[in-house]
This record gives sequence, C-alpha cells and structure tokens, in this order.
Amino acid sequence: MSTDDLHTRVEREIVSLHEFFVDWFGGTLEEAAFETDFVPRFSTDLVFIPPAGRLLGYPELETAIRERYSTNPDFRIQIRNVVVHRHFAGKVLATYEEWQRNALASTPPDNGRLATVLFEEGERLRWLHIHETWLPEEVMASGPYDF
Repeated sequence: MSTDDLHTRVEREIVSLHEFFVDWFGGTLEEAAFETDFVPRFSTDLVFIPPAGRLLGYPELETAIRERYSTNPDFRIQIRNVVVHRHFAGKVLATYEEWQRNALASTPPDNGRLATVLFEEGERLRWLHIHETWLPEEVMASGPYDF
C-alpha cells in the first residue's frame, strides 16, 4: 500500500468514527448502529487515555459512549492535521487534532485536543490505543470553531 493510500485510509477511519460520535450524541442514528458502527472498530483490550489522564479500557469507553446516546444534538467535531508517523508489523501510528464544539462532557465545551492512535491493520483498521491531550489554551482560544 502506498503512503498516500495508507494516509487516506487512516484519515477516513478517524473522520468516520468522529462522524459516528456526532450522529450518536445527536440521536440521528438508530440505536442498533452502535453494534455495527462502534463496537467492531475497537480491540477489546483497547487503552484510552482522555485529556484528563484517566486510563480507560474498552468496557469503560463502550459504556460511556453508549450511555450518551441522543444527549447532545448541538455537538460537532472537526478532524484536522492527520499525520501517519509509523507503519510497521501490521500497525499504524498516527496523530490528529480533534476540535469539538458544544461538547457538554468537556470543559471548555469548545476545545481542541491532540490525539495519538495506534491501529492494527486488517480488513478494517482497529483502534488499539488512543492518547489525547489538550491543545495549548492559546491554540484552543484561537479556534476556529466555524464548523
């Protein structure tokens, strides 16, 4: 697979998952979509570290997302600056910026975070590890949040 093809595949997966979050939290999906559009994306031994630094496994992430169905119809996400850093032994390491608007579960509700993700390659990319950190306050303050 060419570098361009890999980057496109990674970016599509990242954007697609975050589109799911917007639609899930907004309540525009059928609840059954959780089993087809969320669950298969992740390794059952996923490690997720949100910006606050708490270590979560897949069961905690699944519960948290499932419980927030249709709780935030004004929530929006924009993915920016996807970079593939390493491709080795069936794994892909990438970073991206996740910009959120009207995020009820975050302070501030309009925010940006830098995420590092480790994928396992296969028929689809599977999320193995995610680590997010807040973007610097001055970067978040400058936005833009016009999405």
